[in-house]
Amino acid sequence: MSEIKNLKPQCIWKNFYALTQVPRPSGHLEKIQQFLLDFGQQCGVYAVKDPAGNIHMRKAATPGYENRKGVILQAHMDMVPQKTPESKHNFETDPIQPWIDGEWVKATGTTLGADNGLGVAAIMAIMEDKTLKHGPIDALITRDEETGMYGANELPEGELQGDILMNLDSEHWGKFVIGSAGGIDVTATLDYKEVETDADDAAVRVTIKGLRGGHSGLEIHEGRANANKLMVRLVREAIEELEARLVSWQGGNMRNAIPFKAEVVLTLPKENVPALKELCADWLEDFQDEYKQIESGIEVIAEDVPTPATEVPVEIQDNLIDAIYACHDGVVRMIPSYPDVVETSSNLAIIDIGGGKASLKILARSSREDMKDYIVKTLESCFSMAGMKVETAGSYGGWDPNPDSEILHLLLKEYKALFGQDGIIQVDHAGLECSVILGKYPWLDVVSLGPTMKSPHTTTERALIATVEPFWTLLKKTLEDVPEKK
Repeated sequence: MSEIKNLKPQCIWKNFYALTQVPRPSGHLEKIQQFLLDFGQQCGVYAVKDPAGNIHMRKAATPGYENRKGVILQAHMDMVPQKTPESKHNFETDPIQPWIDGEWVKATGTTLGADNGLGVAAIMAIMEDKTLKHGPIDALITRDEETGMYGANELPEGELQGDILMNLDSEHWGKFVIGSAGGIDVTATLDYKEVETDADDAAVRVTIKGLRGGHSGLEIHEGRANANKLMVRLVREAIEELEARLVSWQGGNMRNAIPFKAEVVLTLPKENVPALKELCADWLEDFQDEYKQIESGIEVIAEDVPTPATEVPVEIQDNLIDAIYACHDGVVRMIPSYPDVVETSSNLAIIDIGGGKASLKILARSSREDMKDYIVKTLESCFSMAGMKVETAGSYGGWDPNPDSEILHLLLKEYKALFGQDGIIQVDHAGLECSVILGKYPWLDVVSLGPTMKSPHTTTERALIATVEPFWTLLKKTLEDVPEKK
């Protein structure tokens, strides 16, 4: 693990390694907030925690650069807490265990936290480096980006000083993001009164796992399997053909991650248990064939469990299954002017049914407000017909592309000069905090960039070592060449 601190550029990797040793899952950020405040004090730069829980740092311009445009470097401090089924990791107390696997840095049994730890590490490197030449620099390290962009949404107006915002939360080196989708959380809930289970019935727990999962913005177009959507097909047939009844359902655990595991408990007549296990084997074969070009580790496991005392009433069960079946999941439409970029999508992220309560959570995204409204109304209609209460929260707008951005063209110029090739301009389907910050600071010139990462929000998250040094080189050179204020 400690070898990571010696990777080049050492100024970023040593800071990233330090971040991995501080627990920072979304919603539990007290330790990382204090760590960053202490770091700022050690560097001798201005560092405070604002009322929203963001960490704000400020570094004065190098002598002779005072008249340059001010730059705001921005990243988020929290990480997605995902772990493998066998992992005993406690994200609130345990450090991440990073390791070097050839050309990649990975983590043992968990998400790595390179999203967005590498961006934070780069900010730390800028703050502590006494040799860089630059104009005035603000740093904004936001809280709880992964669970609702709460830090950006609650960012006080008038706090930031600058003309340019460089977001360091992109995952493809050499691509410069100038636009992203907006999003909204849709939650459907229903309270019900459980009924007694037939005393002669048996119970079986069915688990679908081993899926790739992934980021519901960056990887929603790849056709990866959603464990909840696979499960509903199996459960519906078990109900229709084998007199099964639903007791509970737990699937997914992050609103912005494609679910890689789902688990249900079903009751059914004892004599139908062998048929249910055969049904599970048949569905496994179908799923493996259906996703053979995409998923390689699908498992469908049926296990006998003690028969519970209560279960979901038949009418409620059927309505819930219909709603889950009908719920749109995946891409709705691509952007007509950028046909390789998803415009609108929804991710059936979390299902939690049992104990008299049902809750379904979906993250809907779109770069168009009218299409975001369309997918929300589609989901509302689906769940309302099942008698569920539908609520929305955490809405944020899209970031409209500005191809004439001055900072974009400076980056493209520097990238070409440094590396001998053209940078790529990109619009992302993943949500970035840029749109929220622009809502409060609309004059900012904004771009997003970063080194290459793969499979964020999953336990196979990894950072490509070779892209971090050129990212650092470009960042330093661009800060040095930021133009003067007009």
